[in-house]
Amino acid sequence: MGISPSNSKRLVLNRFLDLLTYVILVISIFPVLWMVLTSLKTSWDAQALPPIWVFVPTFENYTALFANKGSSSEFTSLLWNSAFVSIVSTVLSVAFGALASYSLSRFRLKRGKDIAIWILSTRMFPPAATLVPVFMMMSWLDLIDTYAALIIPYTAFNLSFVVWMLKGFFDDIPIDLEEAATVDGCSRMAAFYKIILPLIAPGLAATAIICLMFSWNEFMFALVLSRNDVVTAPVIANQFITMYGVKWGELTAASTIMTTPVLIFAILVRNHMIKGLTMGSVK
Repeated sequence: MGISPSNSKRLVLNRFLDLLTYVILVISIFPVLWMVLTSLKTSWDAQALPPIWVFVPTFENYTALFANKGSSSEFTSLLWNSAFVSIVSTVLSVAFGALASYSLSRFRLKRGKDIAIWILSTRMFPPAATLVPVFMMMSWLDLIDTYAALIIPYTAFNLSFVVWMLKGFFDDIPIDLEEAATVDGCSRMAAFYKIILPLIAPGLAATAIICLMFSWNEFMFALVLSRNDVVTAPVIANQFITMYGVKWGELTAASTIMTTPVLIFAILVRNHMIKGLTMGSVK
C-alpha cells in the first residue's frame, strides 16, 4: 500500500518542522559555544580575524580571574555576593508572592481585579525609570553598598511576576480541599501550608527558578547600588571593557563561570520547571 497524499503532506511537514527545530537549536546554542571556545583561547587567538577554530585550549583566562587575591574585585567574592543576593531575594519574593497570590485567588476583595492589574503593571514599568528614585532612597537610608540595597529592589521587581504566576496555580486548586481541611480542624493558614503549598510545589519550583535567574543576571541595579563590598559577578563585565580594548578571553571566561551554575541548576530541576510552567495553564 502506498502513502496517501494527506499522509505524505503530513510527513513532509513533520520533516520540515524537525529541520526547523534543529536550525533554531543550533542558532540558540551557537553563542554559548562561541563563548566557551573564546574563553579557552589566548588573547591573541580570541581577537584573530578570521576566527580561529582549531587551537590549543588554555585556562589562562580562568586563572587570571581568580589570581587577583585580596582585591575588592576578587571573583570568588563576586560569585558569593551574587549567590547570596539571588537566593535571599528569590526566597522573599516567593514567600510574599505566595501569600499575595493566594489572597487574590481566594478572597473576594472589593477591588481585587484592579489590585491584580496594578500589581501586573509594576512589572511592565521599565526598571531603568526607577533607578534614580531607588538610588536616592537607598542613599537616604544609608544602604548603598549593602546586601539590602540589592535584595530589596530585586524582591520588589520579582514580586509582581511571582504573584501572577502563582495565582494561576492557586485558581486550579479546588476550594473544597480547604473547606474539608477546615472541617477536620485545620486553620486557614494550616491548610495553606500543609495542603495547598504541597499541591503547587511544581509551580513554586518553576517560579523560584525564573526569579533566581532574573536576580543572578541583573546588572543595572548591581552596578549603581554597589561600590566595593557587595559587587556582584555581572558587574565585573565592565572591568574587561577598557580604553585599550575588550579583554575577550577574561570576559567570556567570567560569563562561562556565571552561566554554569544556573545551567546546571536548571537541568537538575527541569522536570519540576516544565511541569510547573504547564500546570497553571490546564484547568
